[in-house]
Amino acid sequence: MEEMRTGADFVQVDKNVDPVLIRLQNLKKTYGAKPALNGLDLELGRGKIIGLLGPNGSGKTTLIKILNGLLRPTEGIALIGGYAPGVETKARVSYLPDRMYFADWMRACDLMDFFSDFYVDFDRQKAAEMFSALGIRPTERIKTMSKGTKEKVQLVLVMSRKAELYLLDEPIAGVDPAARDFILSTILTNYNEDGTVIISTHLISDIERVLDEVIFLQNGQIVRHDTVDNIRAVEGRSVDQLFREVFRAVPYQGGDL
Repeated sequence: MEEMRTGADFVQVDKNVDPVLIRLQNLKKTYGAKPALNGLDLELGRGKIIGLLGPNGSGKTTLIKILNGLLRPTEGIALIGGYAPGVETKARVSYLPDRMYFADWMRACDLMDFFSDFYVDFDRQKAAEMFSALGIRPTERIKTMSKGTKEKVQLVLVMSRKAELYLLDEPIAGVDPAARDFILSTILTNYNEDGTVIISTHLISDIERVLDEVIFLQNGQIVRHDTVDNIRAVEGRSVDQLFREVFRAVPYQGGDL
């Protein structure tokens, strides 16, 4: 048993008997008086590709950032492999933010050096092979790349790690259909099969075919967590169709939290 701090509380977790990769208990996050996450309870296992689905302002990015250790919860518990997000989970989590965060002067080889230095699970050979397949030279600088190519480069780096959890925040937003196909193919063929991928998006029809489970997030609350197969069998419709029905009357919240 081990003590750890999550939010304002200490909890004890026996990591040797816990089969759950992600556990959330009454997870809350507020910005001033505005709740972004409102009492999330959730358990996710391993070896899944999971869609975190919701309109702008539903809390998707806030949850992703808490799991990556960039934000602390206001209240409640978030655990990854038995650990609260922090130093222990940095080596377990591979994170793709919704914006490019590398400097324009950096070259593809600089990016691989950076990831090799920071992450022991980074497979440089795999990244180099994917760059070559994309026609990206090791000396090519970010500032010369198109938006779609930059998105691909960032994804290649993230998916070249042998992580337990991949957190992908809007990986297909703002890119053309060909780039989306590459991104989804890269996710499917390169993630650690013992790990779990969480894809945050509002573009359901484009990613539904790769998902095992979905989480519908609305106003900071989980309104449905189910397998894709069960939704199709029980509801008699696609995840995209169900999503449109559930969220068709949801007002725009003024940006994604």
